[in-house]
Amino acid sequence: MTTPASTVHPTAIHPAQPADTERLDPALLKMGAVLIFGAILSVLDGTIVNVGIDSVVRDLHSPLAAVQWVATGYLLAVSMVMPLSGWATERFGGKRMWMISVALFVGGSALCGLAWSTPALIAFRVVQGIGGGMMQPIGQAMMAQAAGPSRLTRVMGLLVVPITFAPVLGPLLGGVIVANLDWRWMFYVNVPIGIATLVAAARVLPAGGRTGARNRLDVLGLALLSPGLAALVYGFATAGEPGGFGAPKVVLALALGVGLLAGYAAHALRGRGIPLIDLRLFRRRQFAVATGSSFLLGASMYSSMLLLPLYYEQVEHASALRAGLLLAPQALGTALVVTLAGRLAARISPRRIMVCGIGLSLAGTVAFTQLGAHPAGWLLVASLVLRGIGLGATMAPGMGAVYAAVERHEAPRAASALNVLNRVGGSLGTAVLVVVLQQNLDTAADPAVAFGTTFWWALGLSLLTLIPAAMFPDRVR
Repeated sequence: MTTPASTVHPTAIHPAQPADTERLDPALLKMGAVLIFGAILSVLDGTIVNVGIDSVVRDLHSPLAAVQWVATGYLLAVSMVMPLSGWATERFGGKRMWMISVALFVGGSALCGLAWSTPALIAFRVVQGIGGGMMQPIGQAMMAQAAGPSRLTRVMGLLVVPITFAPVLGPLLGGVIVANLDWRWMFYVNVPIGIATLVAAARVLPAGGRTGARNRLDVLGLALLSPGLAALVYGFATAGEPGGFGAPKVVLALALGVGLLAGYAAHALRGRGIPLIDLRLFRRRQFAVATGSSFLLGASMYSSMLLLPLYYEQVEHASALRAGLLLAPQALGTALVVTLAGRLAARISPRRIMVCGIGLSLAGTVAFTQLGAHPAGWLLVASLVLRGIGLGATMAPGMGAVYAAVERHEAPRAASALNVLNRVGGSLGTAVLVVVLQQNLDTAADPAVAFGTTFWWALGLSLLTLIPAAMFPDRVR
């Protein structure tokens, strides 16, 4: 049974293990390599599907508004099942649940390829989302439990490199598929990769125990939290439509989401059982700071990445294929530093790394606030590299601080909380930037000026991330 957060002191969570800090054993790296394929599948799928939406509209003879639910349905499914991942891992075991999640994602992909209508495609995307929503938090929890905080930052520094290139490869692969094959292959491409991942997982992933086999599902918490998150994410997702945050359906969705989440908070703090997401974890300063940082990073820096391909496509008139290539410098910058940051986080102050990383990302964003002046291409490329370096520097220390603040058996619930906050933060930041961009596009004579103004907002949101970064510990405990 999970120990209440208020009774466990973070300094006693993981005893010192000098051997852990000296080497990463091959078994751990193999496990990480398998788990990271789940994250790559999810990121690749999202970027590939975005490229092929127009082809789906033409082939299924559906209005764009209806086809947009192909993305929205997936997003809502992810939001609803993500809180379940912690309980499911404890109840049935990490390996079993991760493989079930991958199987659902792969099966949903195959069904999407076979879809005969837009409603069928949306339904099958929901199946995909159920699998996709659990893959990442379960995988993170398994890595945290296997590696421990002393090695987690280092191993994540190595394994996150392939993920950084997924947003670049997605548009490239999607462009090739749409140009040379049927749109259905956007989904079929997941099937062989997913099957290979499942075969490798069966051989490599440790069986693991069911740490909470007797834990009952928090049914009331599920009834409050999952619909609340879905309503909140839906409200943010539709805020970019005409009417913005003042549109009746947006106001209703956000009000419903806030009300349900408030009800969940009251239930989780007063209930006798174990809640889906244990809010008592946030009483630990290190956990609260690290998850708060993840929320703000999602709301600012990661959401601002939406603006980059839009600028290249709408202002520079680049194809989706070329826009993907133009994002490569940022991925390269992240890949260059993320491994080093993982090593440094175990040796020097995570606070310094986080603040420096955010500072570099801010510096790399400044040039994009001047898009109205049409800055030189080399300056934008250099700025993307700088942004990538900054983002890469924040990944490993942030994740390491979260899992260092909890007991090993608490890692699944911590993963749920971390991923939910990052998801909500990303949805909020994206909604704000989309509304700002749309309003400026409606009034600006030059669309480049509108993008530049929106990047000022992104810069302002990013400044907020310095607040939790300055509160990070000098040493991860």
